[in-house]
Amino acid sequence: MDKKTLTELTKKLEEEKKLLENDLLQFTDKDKKIPDDYDTRFPNLWERSSSTDENAKEIETYEGLLAIEYALELRLKEVNEALDKIKNNNYGLCEKCGKNIELTRLKANTAAKTCLKCSNKK
Repeated sequence: MDKKTLTELTKKLEEEKKLLENDLLQFTDKDKKIPDDYDTRFPNLWERSSSTDENAKEIETYEGLLAIEYALELRLKEVNEALDKIKNNNYGLCEKCGKNIELTRLKANTAAKTCLKCSNKK
C-alpha cells in the first residue's frame, strides 16, 4: 500500500475514533480502570418517579443505551486495533490467510480484519 493511501486510511480511522468517543460520552462515563471501556449512565427521566410506568420507561431506556454502548465500544475496539496495526506495519493484512485485504474493502471498512475471500468463508 502506498504512503498516500495509508495516510488517507489512517485519517479516516482517527476521525471515526473521535466520533465514536464523542458519541459514547453523550450517555456514558469513561471507565478509569479499563481502557476503552465506558459505563452507561442510568437515565433519570423523572427526578423522583414513583410510577411503575415511569420506572419501566427508565429501565427500557437504559437497556437500549446498553446495547448502543456495546456496539459503539466494539467498533471503537476494531478502530483502535486497526490503528495499532498501522503503527506495527501490519495493517491491511488478512488475519486468516495473511494476504493483502482488497483496497476497496479497506476504503469501505477501514477496520476490516479479513480479505473478502476469507470473510465469506463459513
